[in-house]
Amino acid sequence: MSRPGPPLEPVRNSLIDDAKARLKKHDFATEYSHCSSNKCSILLPLLAKDGKLYLLFTLRSEKKDMWVTPVVGFIDSNFEARPNPDEVKNVFLVPLEYFLHACVYHQSYLTQGGRRLIVHCFEYTDPEDGATYHIRGLTATCAVFIALVILGGKPSFEADFNPSHLIPPSEETFLEPQKHALSKL
Repeated sequence: MSRPGPPLEPVRNSLIDDAKARLKKHDFATEYSHCSSNKCSILLPLLAKDGKLYLLFTLRSEKKDMWVTPVVGFIDSNFEARPNPDEVKNVFLVPLEYFLHACVYHQSYLTQGGRRLIVHCFEYTDPEDGATYHIRGLTATCAVFIALVILGGKPSFEADFNPSHLIPPSEETFLEPQKHALSKL
């Protein structure tokens, strides 16, 4: 007769507690709360499952010319999505580490406000249903940033962020486009 393994809850809590501590070190959003009324947030829901952190995604549209704040939320591992089919086509999970070491990845470049930006494009095939998803643009940039903050290390591809000093490049990536948009009077 075999003994049951250790409970999964302490592992899940440890993953989440460690992620929260790393995120707290890089939180600078309150410094800019007074800026621009044209703001929105992107929720990056993290879920601890099978000893790993996953990002939960929905297929949706992205608005342009908005000041975007990445907001990380933690959801229960038993969460079951019930999206409104008129608003959300599908819901899927991607391991957070995928945004540092993707199997299928390509990038292009965009010049905006005199800056050369990397446009990330991840292709992820869900092992559960075989569906392939493309994660790109601002969503992909936020996913790379969150993976760097929480997991550390260095991505296997070029990124706009310096893994050893994340705040200045993240301010530049997330705030500079808005500064340029505001200065066009």
